[in-house]
Formats: sequence, structure tokens, C-alpha cells
Amino acid sequence: MTLSAADAMSPLLSLPDDVLLDRLQRGAFDYFTHNANTANGLVPDTSRENSPVSIAVVGFALSAYPVAVERGWMSRVDAVQRSLAALRFFRDSDQSGTPTATGFKGFYFHFLDIHSGARVWQSELSMIDTALLIAGVLTAARYFDAATADEVELRELADFLYRRVDWCWSQGGCETIRQGWKPECGFLHYGWEGYSEATLLYALALGSPTHPITGDCYRGWTATYQWENLYDHDHLYAGPLFVHHFSHAWIDFRGIRDSFMREKCSDYFENSRRATLIQREYALRNPHEFAGYGELGWGLSACDGPSDEQAGLTNESRRLFGYAARGVPYGPDDGTLSPSSVLASLPFTPELALQSMRSMLQRYPEMLADDRLSSSLNPSLKDAAGRAWVSAGHYGLDQGIVLMMIENHRNGRIWQLMRGCRYLSDGLRGAGFDGGWLRQAALQGVR
Repeated sequence: MTLSAADAMSPLLSLPDDVLLDRLQRGAFDYFTHNANTANGLVPDTSRENSPVSIAVVGFALSAYPVAVERGWMSRVDAVQRSLAALRFFRDSDQSGTPTATGFKGFYFHFLDIHSGARVWQSELSMIDTALLIAGVLTAARYFDAATADEVELRELADFLYRRVDWCWSQGGCETIRQGWKPECGFLHYGWEGYSEATLLYALALGSPTHPITGDCYRGWTATYQWENLYDHDHLYAGPLFVHHFSHAWIDFRGIRDSFMREKCSDYFENSRRATLIQREYALRNPHEFAGYGELGWGLSACDGPSDEQAGLTNESRRLFGYAARGVPYGPDDGTLSPSSVLASLPFTPELALQSMRSMLQRYPEMLADDRLSSSLNPSLKDAAGRAWVSAGHYGLDQGIVLMMIENHRNGRIWQLMRGCRYLSDGLRGAGFDGGWLRQAALQGVR
């Protein structure tokens, strides 16, 4: 007799929390080994056929390999070789900034061909995605600290790639960093406004020994922040949940504050905790009456989703957004939830995140395949068998943030590694951060 999806899920959900997290974290990691091009270390944006490379996903992969070594999923030699392949590729990449190049000024185009590494989809030279890549490069350099020839080369390559990035140029003569640049038209006509995942970008740009931005640039960005009271929570607003996760994958914000957070008597870690609670409250109120929302059904973030043009959904009366940055409480919202954003909230609200993940897996087992979470599900849209709409394939960004935030929840491994990254700590201090581990490091004479 064939088991139903719910029956097949029961053994997984009966596992103790630690064992369940092992399974989900390993499933997330396997995305990188199953999809990477081992010849050049590049990793596709999604598992869908002919997906281009996302440079940010490569950054997550480089951060995942040390975790895999520590957990026995990969040998140190294999992890070093995969990391070296990527770093050598970016070192040797075409930096001419032409329409078919890989990058310019040390930055890289958002999407690349997985074989040649050339720009595809007329994508922008992405400042934030380059920062996510460089964060992974520096994570690898921090972990692979042996005196072997390969690991010495890895650290030298990482230092070269970081120092090559012209962060100052990325301002484009403006007060803040621009979001992108294209060879066809130059800088995009918008920069970073409002709180976002760009804290990591600014910290790396401030810590550069070769092409740094100034503290005024960072303060110009924080001047655009929007502080609100939402559902009785004082909160630095950003609607999509991923904004409250991505910089935290590498930076331990517990107890360290910039001038903005000192004034608010808070910190960015606490702000992410409140963001999670705001998400839960929004789902409880469920203003649009979507199926599946509630105390244990939440997670609006940037993710794939059903679209108005999708076959089989012609009778759906509500507007559907496809891939979009969904957020609360102002939207957009079409009933689509991001399971990875729930699991990535573990460091901030461990009990709520784990209870919610168990509940969602029990109700919607179709959202998990090979122990990997789908990009999204929409319980308001069901097929003939009564199953919720689920995004096809898997997204590398989802798997990367799940793996890293589970690790930070369990033992703080990535946070501990990056506390010792001089470039990052210098950049945080340049942004005005103080307190916590930054102050302890300064008192101990560690930069």
C-alpha cells in the first residue's frame, strides 16, 4: 500500500529536535554539492534546468563548506578544492565591465553562465550580491587556516578578492551606495533607502583597507530608516523577513549597537526577534483571510510564488505576484509563505520557529522534498488532490540561509568565525558599532 505524504512525513516529525534539525540542515547543504559546477566552483540560483549562477548563492556555498566539514558531511580536502575552484575563477574572471564580462571594479554581475561565467539576463553589477559573495570568501579564509599550500593559497586569494572591490566607486558620487550598475546605462537610479539586508554590505565597504567608504555614507543610509510601532512592538521596519536574516548569517549582532540602535535602546538582533513576532501577529490577524495563516503559519519574505499567468489558476480571483518580496503588514501578500524564512528565524525565536516548522510540515508535507524546503507554498491554492501550491525545484538562497541560521542557532559557529575577521570588525567599528563582543575584542587588544 502506498503511504500518503502525511503518513510518510510522520517518522520525520517524530524525531527529536536536534535530529530533525540535522536532517533539515543536511538536506539544505546537499543543494550545493548536487548542483555546483566543480570545475569552477559556481553554483546555480535554482535547481531548475538551465538556471544561471547567482553570485550570492556562491557566497552561501563557501560559508556552508566549513559547516559540512565540521559535521562530517564533506572532507576538508574536498571543501578546500571546491572553495579554491570558486576563488580562482573570480580572480581570473573578466573584469572589463563589458556586456559579456563577469564583473567590474571587483564587483560581479548578479547572474552568470554556469560554464563560462559570463553575464546573463542583462543582469546588473550587484553591490549587495557581491557583498554576500565576499562574506562567503572571507568565511572560507577564516576557517581554512592550516599551513598547507592549498589553504595558504585560499587565504591569499580571499584577501586579493576583497581588496580588489572598489566600494568607494559604488557610491557613484552619491551619499549612499548604489544598488547596481549596468554597462548599457551606468549606475541604477536608486540606492539603499530604508532598513535592509545591506548592513553587511556597508560593514564590508567600511572595513576595506584599499577602497573604503566613509562613516558618513553609512549614516546617510541609516537616516532613511523607518522606526514604527507595529502590534505594540517598537521596530525598525522592513516588511520581508529575509531582510532580518541575511546580514545576521555572518554578523553576531547580539549586544552590539550603532548610533541608531543606541538611541532606540535596542540592537539589530532584538529587532529581528520583534520582526518574527510581528509576522506571527499579522498571520493571526490574517486580514486577507488566506488559508494556512495563524500562530504556527507565517513567513512572508522574498520568494517564488504563483502568478496570474500560471496554467490551472485562471479561476483565482486574487492577484498573484510570482517571484516577489512579500512582507508585513503592508504587503504585498497573496497567501504565499516562505518555509525557509520560518526556519531561518531559529536564532531569534527558537521555540516559535521550530513549532511552526513542525506544524507546517505536518499540514503541508508537499513543501519538503529530499529533506529540502521548497521556496514557497500557497495553501489557498490547491490541486485536484487537495495539496497546496508549492514552488517547483529549490532556490540556493533559501538553502544557504537555512543551513547557516541553523548552525548559528546550534553553536554560533559562523558568528564565532566572523568575529575574528578583522575586515568585518573594522567595518562595524567604522559604522559606529560598539559594545558586546566588539568591546571585549578591543579590550583584549584584538582588532
